[in-house]
Amino acid sequence: MSVLPTTTLTNSLLNNTLASNTLATTTLPTAGFSFSVQAQDGPARAGVLGTPHGCVLTPTFMPVGTQGSVKSLSPGEVAGTGARIVLGNTYHLWIRPGPEVISELGGLHGFTKWPHVMLTDSGGFQAFSLQGLVKLSEDGFSFRSHVDGSPMHLSPEEAMRVQGMIGADIAMQLDVCPPGDADELTVRAAMDRTSRWADRCLAARRSDQAVFGIVQGGVRVGLRREHARTISGFPFDGLALGGFSVGEPIDKMHEVLMEVGPELDFGRPHYLMGVGTLLDLVMGVGAGVDMFDCVMPTRNARNGQALLRHGRVVIKNAKYRRDSRPIDEGCCCECCSGGYSRAYLRHLYLAGEMLVLRLLSLHNLHVYAQLMADCRRAIVDGVFGAFFRDFVQAGGADDVE
Repeated sequence: MSVLPTTTLTNSLLNNTLASNTLATTTLPTAGFSFSVQAQDGPARAGVLGTPHGCVLTPTFMPVGTQGSVKSLSPGEVAGTGARIVLGNTYHLWIRPGPEVISELGGLHGFTKWPHVMLTDSGGFQAFSLQGLVKLSEDGFSFRSHVDGSPMHLSPEEAMRVQGMIGADIAMQLDVCPPGDADELTVRAAMDRTSRWADRCLAARRSDQAVFGIVQGGVRVGLRREHARTISGFPFDGLALGGFSVGEPIDKMHEVLMEVGPELDFGRPHYLMGVGTLLDLVMGVGAGVDMFDCVMPTRNARNGQALLRHGRVVIKNAKYRRDSRPIDEGCCCECCSGGYSRAYLRHLYLAGEMLVLRLLSLHNLHVYAQLMADCRRAIVDGVFGAFFRDFVQAGGADDVE
């Protein structure tokens, strides 16, 4: 695992103090939404995001429900892991079943029966992932549906229309995400176009739906700071850091995050998009990030990987054939507390039984939610610096006994 030297990370965390240490509740631009910072330890914040569908304690991890479902799990099971906000994918829901269908059937909350808070991405990252198959212009992204090949065009206005019909609590502006190895001219062009689209997204927004702006800038600290100032000038309800974990070196991402994260507007929630590992999350919390999402816990579960704080169990490995232990004896998730052995889980995985995908997904999401709760507790107790240092020093491992 590639990380910055421990001393560099710790010094960056402890020395990056915010200009203001005043804790406050901010009424966000959209009625019904608020953000309260309740405790602070360096840049790390413990807060509460208020929405029409309830409050979310931050820092928080959002399980990814790409198609309106966190794969293999029911809404009740997802909530049972500790999650109180999930992410839906605008691109996929736009193509199938379509925003009109979702709207007619109660919006994404009614359609999916998820009773808590929801956020939808704008579809911009999916456009990024279609590189070579998508045409980018000032008016948006043009491409063909991966389902039936029909022509599609995602403009800032269309992104907001679709998200408005889907009806999640929080929508994201449409942005341009440059590759991790993009040159400075490409990165700046993405920043400038994202800024122009920010204005168009706000003009086309649904009035009762919160909207977050997205800061680009690649791994260039100066450009990130510049774009953060620009996006902060718009009346967004929250600020997101996009364009990370798209091919750049992980240690460089951490370095830039530690520099830029603490400088974001204190009064609004901060969201690190699509990142990532447990170490990434702790790094983000240390940089003042409040919200995270990533497919890793459920995707890795489907690949037979049970995640631990500092390693993972690759359940198909032969050494677990007669292993009577649960994944983690200290874990209280349904998989571990239920006594399901590594040997049984390995048998299910090799036999192609769906139960193992559910159990490992429950475990992995619980690990992520518990880490966020532990970070919050450390911030409230004023010991996050030590928590951060110990977590980074512990490192990670590809596999454990």
